[in-house]
Amino acid sequence: MINQDVIIENTKQFVKSTLMSAEGGHDWFHVERVLKTAVYIAKKEKASLFTVKLGALLHDIADSKFHEGNEEIGPLIAEKFLKSQNISQSDLEHVINIIKYVSFKNSFDNTVFESIELEIIKDADRLDAIGAIGIARCFNYGGFKNRLIYDPDISIVSHKNKTSYKNSTAPSFNHFYEKLLLLKDLMHTKTAKDLAEERHEFMIKYIKQFKKEWHLES
Repeated sequence: MINQDVIIENTKQFVKSTLMSAEGGHDWFHVERVLKTAVYIAKKEKASLFTVKLGALLHDIADSKFHEGNEEIGPLIAEKFLKSQNISQSDLEHVINIIKYVSFKNSFDNTVFESIELEIIKDADRLDAIGAIGIARCFNYGGFKNRLIYDPDISIVSHKNKTSYKNSTAPSFNHFYEKLLLLKDLMHTKTAKDLAEERHEFMIKYIKQFKKEWHLES
């Protein structure tokens, strides 16, 4: 019989090692925050803690945005690792599907897999993208990609498909309107919806202050 605690600890060490040089918004600390939030939600939703922990830990093991848009690398790396841990085939397939469908960009596609564990990890990942930490991550990634902070002449785009979203090179500030402000209404669980309210309001206040300072508004 497998020891779930040992597998979770092995997974933590694997993720820490793999993401040692990752961009600051998608590093081990991001994964750790998502893990803690996902576990918090899972306990209230009575979901499988083992699946939630594995999915949260491995959800960003190879984010496609850092691999030339390749969305197959993450699931492949995770599958190879999970097989080394001798988990059941059903657990392995569940976690791999979580990794495949957790990303916001995949919300543009028709969902072919659903589970409460996937919804919980989606919520936890999206919660880390909003509020004070979400703002920090937004501008950190923009700096990593050498993008403008803001340009009033570059219009906000309402992305209609994944290709449009993935190919965007807009200033970091536009990301608030093109993704971050949308996330509150995309939460699945009641717990996440409640947590999202305060973080969303914080972003609204930040945006108002940002515009006030940029345009020297009274």
